Amino acid sequence: MSVSLEVSEYVAVVRLDKPPVNALDRETRRGLIEAFDEISERTDIRVAILTGIGKHFCAGADLKDRPDPGKAGDFLGHNRLTRETGNAIRECAKPVIAAINGPALGAGFGLMAACDIFLASEDATFAMPEINVGLAGGVSMLRTMFGRSFTRRLFFTGMRASAAELYRRGVLDEVVPADQLMPVALQLAQEIAAKAPLAMAYAKQAANMMDLMPQRDGYRFEQNFTMALSKTEDAQEARRAFLEKRSPVYKGR
Repeated sequence: MSVSLEVSEYVAVVRLDKPPVNALDRETRRGLIEAFDEISERTDIRVAILTGIGKHFCAGADLKDRPDPGKAGDFLGHNRLTRETGNAIRECAKPVIAAINGPALGAGFGLMAACDIFLASEDATFAMPEINVGLAGGVSMLRTMFGRSFTRRLFFTGMRASAAELYRRGVLDEVVPADQLMPVALQLAQEIAAKAPLAMAYAKQAANMMDLMPQRDGYRFEQNFTMALSKTEDAQEARRAFLEKRSPVYKGR
């Protein structure tokens, strides 16, 4: 299998494992969709980490698995699978941390963009190099992270940007030595996993919706979530634990 899923203490770690560069073919995309759909429904998972095995996070689409333009429907099916790979991560009911352990190129950059929080090793690099092989795609992902000028510079030139450059631009939340990437990601994941699971599920929904809604409507939307959550057992337990100066014990209801 080119995608693995491991779970421990409410944290799921999804790893791309397709040597040599973790390029995405159809099998790997299906594996990612299945993994994140499973994560959404499992009550023993509260947060996920997406990373790669080896020296690459994901070098992009596997050019050996391109759709056949002579086969009716093959391109449309390929494109649908490509879209749904990112959607499965973006729409995952649990927060997803990207732990970028090496180059994230093209579709690999897109995988990162679908996650909620971006961490990277110092030797990670980032690019949308499709223009270099006569293609164009992915600007919709870039524009969620960068301003107009740098988005178009990346898109039009296929240039590689370093982790330090993306940190300077406020895109990456943290850049660490390679051997510290997973410890830092796991520590953050455990912090998130310790929160009330119902509240976190609503928080993920709200964060996604706020990308699409005007501020006035978005805040009203969030207030409805707050009102619903205030009636849950977990919210009551959180208040009791705060007053009693102890750690809350959440039940997810």
